[in-house]
Amino acid sequence: MRFQRCRMLFGDENFEKLQKAKILILGVGGVGSYALDCLYRSGVSDITILDYDVYDETNQNRQIGSEAVGMVKVDRLQDLYPGVKTIHQHMTMAWVQEFDFEPYDIVIDAADTTKVKIEVAKKCYKKLIMALGSAKRYDTNKIEVTSIWKTHGDALARKIRNELKKAKFDRNFTVVFSPEEDKCKEKGSCVAVTGAVGLTVCSEAIKRILK
Repeated sequence: MRFQRCRMLFGDENFEKLQKAKILILGVGGVGSYALDCLYRSGVSDITILDYDVYDETNQNRQIGSEAVGMVKVDRLQDLYPGVKTIHQHMTMAWVQEFDFEPYDIVIDAADTTKVKIEVAKKCYKKLIMALGSAKRYDTNKIEVTSIWKTHGDALARKIRNELKKAKFDRNFTVVFSPEEDKCKEKGSCVAVTGAVGLTVCSEAIKRILK
């Protein structure tokens, strides 16, 4: 009964594909936690999440599980989503270079560090769905899905494009971004956008699995 409505939507054969898919989520904050929730509720049973942070009071405006202030994020989310696998680890350049991404069908990058995101793209672009800037915005209608090379109006996307060009990296990968003009100078955020980006990432992952 739990996934009856998912089966009705996707069909039995496609739902089995979802259940067998192996997905890695890098970062489970305002974007990644919603991607996790969406994938988990859609029937994906093999999900690994990576994060090193603990919840801070300021996370409570946008992150699932953040009422548990002071708790390790991956531990809290493992409680909320039984069966999810966790990696409590700083996602450094060295870690990305050494980690084996091969077992995963899809890698979702919802991390914050630009250099690390670029390294992830270089290593597993074929299976990558990358979330870009979602802070300082509140209009979900501006969210787009495209190739990294077709992004516009987003400072993080521009920086990543430029760094990839410098590295003579020209491969394609999917990104979810918003060209909405920044509404503040500091890191203000609204779950309407961060959550919607996470849900859009989930939708893209589902579509890719079912192809």
